[in-house]
Amino acid sequence: MEWDWEFVRQIMPTLIEGLQITILATILGAAVAAVIGLVFAILRMTAPAPIARATSFAVEFIRGTPLLVQLYFIFYVLPDIGIRLPALLAGVIGLGIHYGTYAAEVYRAGIENVPRGQWEAAKATNLTARQTWMHVILPQAIPPMIPALANYLIAMFKETPLLSAITVLELMNQAKSIANSNYRYIEPMTLVGVFFLIMSLISVFFLRWLEERYARVDER
Repeated sequence: MEWDWEFVRQIMPTLIEGLQITILATILGAAVAAVIGLVFAILRMTAPAPIARATSFAVEFIRGTPLLVQLYFIFYVLPDIGIRLPALLAGVIGLGIHYGTYAAEVYRAGIENVPRGQWEAAKATNLTARQTWMHVILPQAIPPMIPALANYLIAMFKETPLLSAITVLELMNQAKSIANSNYRYIEPMTLVGVFFLIMSLISVFFLRWLEERYARVDER
C-alpha cells in the first residue's frame, strides 16, 4: 500500500482534534493526580492509624489493578448505581486516581526526605499544621520530586489511547475510526505514532530543563 499525501491532508484536521482531546485529558488528569497523590501521602503519614491503613490499602489496590479495568468500572459500572459521567470526565478521573497513587509514593518519599529539624523548627516557632505544610515542608519537598512526577506525566500521556475503550474521541479513537471507515491504516496509525513521539520528546526536553533549573538553584 502506497502512502497517500492527499489522504493525509484530508484526515489531519480530525487527528488534530483528537490530539487536542488527548492533551486536555493528560493535563486535567495530571492535575487530579497531583492533588489526590498529595492527599493520599499526607493521610498515610499523619492520619490516625485506621485511616492511614485504609489509605494504604486503597493506594496499593489501585496500583495493583489495570488502568483499563478502572476506566471500565468508572464509565460502565457506576451507572448501575446511578452515577453517570461523561466519557471525558470519566477518563480524566480514571487517569487522575490511577496516577495519583503513584504520585503519592513520590510525595511520601520527598516529604520523608525533609530533615526532621525543619519540623521541629516549625513547631518551635508556633506554626500551625497548615502553615508548617504550606510554608516549610512542601516548598522543600516538591522541587526534588518534579523529575519523577514529570516521568509519570509522560507515562499518562502515552496511556491516553486506553480512553478510546470508553468512547473518548482522543487521538487513537479518531485514528481507528478513520482507518475503519476508509480501510486505510498506514497513514492514520503512522501519524498517531509521530504525534506521540513528538509530544513525548517535548516532554523529555521540558523534564531536562526542569532538572537543570533546579540543579542550578541547589548550587546557589
